[in-house]
This record gives sequence, structure tokens and C-alpha cells, in this order.
Amino acid sequence: MKADAKAKRNALRVELYERVARGDIGVVEAVKMMRKIANRTQIQYARDVGVSPRILIELERGIGNPTMKTLAKILAPFGLELGLRRRPRE
Repeated sequence: MKADAKAKRNALRVELYERVARGDIGVVEAVKMMRKIANRTQIQYARDVGVSPRILIELERGIGNPTMKTLAKILAPFGLELGLRRRPRE
């Protein structure tokens, strides 16, 4: 069963990186996926990356307003960083 769980997390990791490359995933969804891949609770992941659990919880609920420095800490374990991209025309 552990091998199956690891395979699922690896597949999620591939999906995360593909979606980041395509630009079709936002920060909130990416953070949720990253935490799931890491197999950590919100509190565990927050402590692992050195941010307040409250900040991570609010971010995942879409109500947080973390600093760029905090977001960098949250994204760093997956080799990700914030960037700019042009919004498609509507």
C-alpha cells in the first residue's frame, strides 16, 4: 500500500510541474497539491517551511495575503518561485 501511495504522489508531482509549465494553476491550488505530495498536514507543512500555520491555512482557503517572502518559503521545497505571465485576452 505504501508503494501505491508513493506512486500517486509521484503522479501528482508530475501533474503539478506540467500545470505550472502550462500556466494553468494558481498559487492556492498549487500549494494544496504540494502539501498533498509531501504527505503533510497544513500544520506540519507550515512548520516544515518555517511559516505560521495560520498563514498557510488562510492561503489554502483563498483568504490569505502572505508576503512574497512567505510565498517563497512555501514554494521552495518544490523548486518553484513566483513569476509573471501575461493574462490571456478574454
